[in-house]
Amino acid sequence: MVRASDLGHVSATSGAVGAAVAPPSSVATSPRAVSHGSSPAPATSGSTREEARPFESLLFPLGAEHGEAPSGGAPAYASDLRLDQIVLAVAGDREEHERVTALLYQRVGEVDTAYFRQEVFRDLEDRALRDRLADVVGRLADVRAHLGQLQRMRCRQQREGWFLDAANLYVEAIASLADDLDHAPVTSRALLAFRSFISGYTDSEAFTTLVAETRCVRQALSEIRYCVLIHDGRVEVRRYEGEADYSVEVVDTFARFAQGDVTDHRVRYRSEPGMNHVGEQILERVARLFPDEFAELSTYCQRHERFYDETVRQFERDVQFYLAYLEYLEPLRSAGLDFCYPQLTRSASLSATGTFDLALAKKLVAEAVPVVRNDIRLEGGERIIVVTGPNQGGKTTFARTFGQLHHVAAVGCPVPGTAATIFLSDQIFTHFQREEDLTRFSGKLEDDLRRVREIVQSATKDSIVVMNEIFASTTLHDARTLGKRVLEQLIALGPQCLLVTFVDELATLGDTVVSMVATIDPDDPVRRTFRVERRPADGLAYALAVAAKYGLTYERLLRRVTS
Repeated sequence: MVRASDLGHVSATSGAVGAAVAPPSSVATSPRAVSHGSSPAPATSGSTREEARPFESLLFPLGAEHGEAPSGGAPAYASDLRLDQIVLAVAGDREEHERVTALLYQRVGEVDTAYFRQEVFRDLEDRALRDRLADVVGRLADVRAHLGQLQRMRCRQQREGWFLDAANLYVEAIASLADDLDHAPVTSRALLAFRSFISGYTDSEAFTTLVAETRCVRQALSEIRYCVLIHDGRVEVRRYEGEADYSVEVVDTFARFAQGDVTDHRVRYRSEPGMNHVGEQILERVARLFPDEFAELSTYCQRHERFYDETVRQFERDVQFYLAYLEYLEPLRSAGLDFCYPQLTRSASLSATGTFDLALAKKLVAEAVPVVRNDIRLEGGERIIVVTGPNQGGKTTFARTFGQLHHVAAVGCPVPGTAATIFLSDQIFTHFQREEDLTRFSGKLEDDLRRVREIVQSATKDSIVVMNEIFASTTLHDARTLGKRVLEQLIALGPQCLLVTFVDELATLGDTVVSMVATIDPDDPVRRTFRVERRPADGLAYALAVAAKYGLTYERLLRRVTS
């Protein structure tokens, strides 16, 4: 007597045909499913019925313009702001890697859409709910893995058995999902609407029929008993007629010697759909011995060919965006870093308390290095921040933080900091230093001028502009002259802007300009604090502090020369 699980899908205990096998490790995309078309009934939460809510998406409010799945590559500023590193880490090796990547790069244009996503994030701050949804997503991926293996199977009975397993995994996952949401204290428009949908879906005739027939067919198959007799190269398959099951006797005999937990030395059969020609012929003969059970299996597969509901699939894909981002934040939060849900505005105001560079923080936390946090503020008629200070003092990191805040908030995600009010811009433009392109005949200064001109010509008063050390390749006089001209045009244009420069004079160019300075340790002027503070530019004071430390002030030098 053998176990039929050795043959592929059909499994046995004491020679019984069952319906459950471990899912394969590979994941394939399932055929596109269609909705059963049932009208969602109101969902339940405990004993209270709530009003049914139509569901479209976890990502966009009902009726919002969002088209098909987002497409396109990274925005031009992604590399400058290190968003490419953040997005790569968030998307990871998830099945929906490309879609999560596209969504993280896609800034939404409506404040309500960003708030819609914030609501879902807030609900998923409940770790228990988040873990349960992540588990359901994994189980639904197993369903599609089963379905994706079907095309690799030559034996019809094996294909139908794997299909039955996939359907059983599906109904169990959906039942779990409905129960999880029914008992979760969700408040977001998206999850409330999906809870209403899933409640109606699980009560629908299509789903209840799928559940009942899946259970019935699996039960019928599990009661099949058969024997395989092998003699002189001949294999005979016949009905089970009461032969002894020696596996039970062996287990009972050695049970007395068991002492606590022991190593399991049983062979683990592969869960892939491989089946050789001998296994296929045995399975075909088992089907001949039990024609009614296998005929019902075939009918079941035809009747429920497209059991995977499209709305469930939409939910599964959408929720991975939220799960991926919160997973990225988890080690940062564990290290004591704060994240908040920003207030979004169409006005020029900006504030962020205790904020930091998301990409750099990920690296520093992994190395157990403290993360320096900074505050940013623009109020009233202020539009432009000019950052000065010593080299390697955190100015570029601060500029990236400024740009990241505006992008991440516009995607609808939590941002670094304890509190924030962020301007929802129409576009983001950046100018960071690049290596000189030796294949071009233009010099670095000419390349800077062209890039800056493109920004000034394309930006609007509703844009965000981040410039880091422009015109650093030229003389101080030229950098001052060119920087002043650019800044005057930006002041006239009116975008919200952050400019990192070594030209202190630019920090006092007008009332709309705010000066911020990368600070040093007053007791050790060569040590950077990486704190950027709102105060007048004072590069000379830094130079004097360094000179004083090394005894190079005018007074000290004069005493040494005359002594």
